[in-house]
Amino acid sequence: MDQASRGIAEPGITVVLATGGTIAGRAARPDDHVGYVAGEVAVADLLDAVPGLRGLPLEGEQVAQIDSKDMSLPVWQALVRRLVHHLARAEVGSAVITHGTDTLEETAYLLDALLQPTKPVVLTCAMRPATALMADGPQNLSDAVALARHPGACGVLLACAGEVHTGLEVSKVHSYRLNAFDSGDVGALGAMEAGRLRLFRAFPEPARPTVAAAHRLERFLSASVLPRVALITSHADADGDLVRALLAHPAERSLRGLVVAGTGNGSVNQPLESALAEAQARGVRVVRTTRCARGRVLPRPGQALPEISGLSAVKARLALALELLAG
Repeated sequence: MDQASRGIAEPGITVVLATGGTIAGRAARPDDHVGYVAGEVAVADLLDAVPGLRGLPLEGEQVAQIDSKDMSLPVWQALVRRLVHHLARAEVGSAVITHGTDTLEETAYLLDALLQPTKPVVLTCAMRPATALMADGPQNLSDAVALARHPGACGVLLACAGEVHTGLEVSKVHSYRLNAFDSGDVGALGAMEAGRLRLFRAFPEPARPTVAAAHRLERFLSASVLPRVALITSHADADGDLVRALLAHPAERSLRGLVVAGTGNGSVNQPLESALAEAQARGVRVVRTTRCARGRVLPRPGQALPEISGLSAVKARLALALELLAG
């Protein structure tokens, strides 16, 4: 029985937006998983490499061809603009984004924070280049399209190595394994099994559109730079020299915010905390998170440095930058 016979709406067109990354990488030898050049394979060729996608209503578009370590504001803006355009089309039911793994969690968080889409936006990636003897990209792309077209799917998601994660929760946790992503204490949202989704918990409820969210998106798209927010890590024998050096930077690119990844429950050693207090006194927003891979900072009474929404350090940096940008 087809979807129409069961009363399920057709999922519509899936737009595949490519940004480069390892999934589009080429190496000189099929056994080379390290010395490749990312972002070499065009989106049309990525789609052609997956026989199971043939016949589906797909549209491919090349937004960028970069190694995701070089992700920048202009590329993010181009990606967001194309997503806004395509998700507003009535005939488009979902979007898939091919992306490098290195900064994927940052892009996923950014898209979730800015767009809060009701239609599914699924990021996917690879840990081996397209030229590898056993490339993982084709299966990940196949799973991403299946997830994007799953009835009820919504929001920003990731499909990689058979696992499904949300954009808000996912982090890269391994440097070379195929299952390089994790969602911390909550675990994966689900799994892709033979092209079908098995959910472990419900999709997150999409946020309702607000005037503040629209303003934040407008400010982001019109920005020439993001507010300067630095990321500092507390560690044994740390000092405040780096913080003071940042404070001394010329006014035209002055420091607006600081995220400190503290030890344990967000604790910060005394010399560094003193320098952070100086930054606060000079009008710099300072927030803290933990450098631990799992868990979140639990607030304590009288804590001078506020915690930021249980986010990882790199996501907290983006969250603070977006907050400062929105004014």
